[in-house]
Amino acid sequence: MPTSVPSDSPVPLRAARDGVGLSGEASGDGPAVLLLHGLTATRRYVVHGSRTLERGGVRVLAYDARGHGESDPASDPAAYGYAELAADAVAVLDVAGAERAVLMGQSMGAATAAAAALAAPERVAGLVLVTPAHRGRPSANLERWDALAEGLERGGPEGFLAAYGRPRVPERYVATVETVIRQRLARHRHPGAVADALRAVPRSAAFDGLDALREIAAPTLVVGSRDELDPDHPLEVAEAWAGRIPGARLVVEEPGESPLAWRGGSLSAVALDFLGSPTPPGPR
Repeated sequence: MPTSVPSDSPVPLRAARDGVGLSGEASGDGPAVLLLHGLTATRRYVVHGSRTLERGGVRVLAYDARGHGESDPASDPAAYGYAELAADAVAVLDVAGAERAVLMGQSMGAATAAAAALAAPERVAGLVLVTPAHRGRPSANLERWDALAEGLERGGPEGFLAAYGRPRVPERYVATVETVIRQRLARHRHPGAVADALRAVPRSAAFDGLDALREIAAPTLVVGSRDELDPDHPLEVAEAWAGRIPGARLVVEEPGESPLAWRGGSLSAVALDFLGSPTPPGPR
């Protein structure tokens, strides 16, 4: 098992569950924080390369979800649901030697974290749930997800973007959003598996309706985004999560600011403040 290392020396992590290898890394010393990324992203896209968490005195565990990044595809194209994703998260904790961890997840990763907190509460010391969009039931717009999957399969990142359409953000941000989408999609060794996940994840439920979130016992921070710049992660969903999880705190960027979820150093600093960082973070 990997041991704690200085924050500037990440060591590889490799977990396996049900024949699926999960690739990741560990860095830093202190209480464990497990990063869980969103659909079509990789482990880099939770805190966007920031080392603020490690400098704040925590051990950061990060991995690519099954079929994403450097991780293996599932043998069954349907095996990308939230039950599988939550069990994978626990498997990564096991191989990292982390009895308990704070789970910090964005979008699909937020729903995965909530599912893990409900299924294995003894492994979850806290939750940082960033821009959740899941409502505890399969998506009502499966046709769009299927079109994105088909676009990726047939045309790669450009095919995905053609199916995605013009990003629903102010004109000055359109090119930036499209560039980020291209960069994210270029990081996958198995784009066909990402297409499988695009079909399977929206057909899955991480929990049984929003009211199931009332059963979460871990201390929780919910990070929302304002809808002008992040309409795919509605603020009302973040508010609904924070309103149902007992004692949860909600944070949202100030009007006119870019979303906290896009700013890894600022997001990490907010998370450290919530967790009670044992070490003041250094420069970001």
